[in-house]
Amino acid sequence: MQLMQRNQDQAFQAFAEVPTHNSRTKKSIEKLSKVVYKIKPKGGFAHAVHVVLTVALPLVLYVLIRLDFAQLAAILILLSKWRMFSVKSRHWPANIRANAVDIIVGLSVVLFMNKTGSQGMQFIWVLLYSIWLIVIKPKSDVLWVSAQAMIGQAMGLMALFAVFGNASSTVLVLVSTLVCYFAARHFFSAFDESLGRTTAYVWAYFASSVVWLLSHWLIYYGVIAQPVLIISVVGYALAGLYYLRHTDKLSANVQRQFVVVLSAILIILIVFSDWGDKTI
Repeated sequence: MQLMQRNQDQAFQAFAEVPTHNSRTKKSIEKLSKVVYKIKPKGGFAHAVHVVLTVALPLVLYVLIRLDFAQLAAILILLSKWRMFSVKSRHWPANIRANAVDIIVGLSVVLFMNKTGSQGMQFIWVLLYSIWLIVIKPKSDVLWVSAQAMIGQAMGLMALFAVFGNASSTVLVLVSTLVCYFAARHFFSAFDESLGRTTAYVWAYFASSVVWLLSHWLIYYGVIAQPVLIISVVGYALAGLYYLRHTDKLSANVQRQFVVVLSAILIILIVFSDWGDKTI
């Protein structure tokens, strides 16, 4: 009996050491894995293609705007985010939130380029958008993500009031609410904040209230509308305070300085603005 058991063990060991017949299959799988690795956006020739397309996007937008195809340029911005929907549908809301600021910046650039008639100014927007895509957007640390949120909110609101300032209060409030909500969600995504979504709702409500009130007395300081300036000043101050508190750099003296400067700016904007004959 022991001899039989020993023979079985030797036979099993010999079988384990014999090369399998599907070695070709294994080699095929290894080759496929190498190809898949190469076509990943983070490396290989697909990464080079991705970089080329990223650099070419602002130039394509410039050409389309020059040809008076602004709507097609806006559609191109949306189509460039097709990978948001290349996963299961339950992941779509999260992908939309993650890419919302980038979409807002892209559509704002299209609106700015279409509004200006200067070819030189349009090319400046091409350069700025290229900097956004190549330098600012890929960053993922706390400071850069915060900057992305602030830039997205400012550009979205500026483009809204610069191009659609004569729209109804309902449209202005709705778009402003979405812009500020997505910007706030993007900002809090860089922090371990359990109340990030709730705070984003509160900030969006505050912004929509300001827009609803001031849209009846719409005042422009050059090309910047008063609601944009007030929301930006308050938002940047609160974001700065939150960032300093998160990094343990917020002292009582710094907090008082923020409050004093913010109050002074708001008082100047309210008191010295021309409120006559501004009712829509």
